[in-house]
Amino acid sequence: MPQQSQRGQTGPTPPTPPTATRLSRRVALTGSLVVFSLATACSGGGEDTPATGKASKTSAAAAAGVVAPAKIEVIAGLAGCEAEIRIEADELREGVCRTKSAAYRITTFPEEKLKEDWLEAASVYGGKYLVGPRWVVSARPKLLEQARAKLGGTIRQLS
Repeated sequence: MPQQSQRGQTGPTPPTPPTATRLSRRVALTGSLVVFSLATACSGGGEDTPATGKASKTSAAAAAGVVAPAKIEVIAGLAGCEAEIRIEADELREGVCRTKSAAYRITTFPEEKLKEDWLEAASVYGGKYLVGPRWVVSARPKLLEQARAKLGGTIRQLS
């Protein structure tokens, strides 16, 4: 009996669509790789103790390398107050918050360059500012060191 050829099939068979099990395995593997990459990239990787073995006189936040993220609400919470947003613009967000003993103006920026431009413009007025990645806090000079202990960053004197 002669074999009948199958019409319409030439070349290799097309791959079968992934089953739900295969798809969930791929998603799980991809998610694991992302989490692993983030964990590896964010690990400390070294000690911050000076070679002399003595503790430095920097703040706990600064010594730990902790710096507040560029979000007004988070920075205000770390400072111990609740922010009232005053300006919501593409170039910056600005809010104020008050505790019993302090008042802070917190400005955040979507890009580091915008923060540097803002600081350059503020240099006309002078003063001290607590500066972190994409954020600036202004307060009375004696309060900035206390805020630095909680937020990290560096104190800049503008002139």
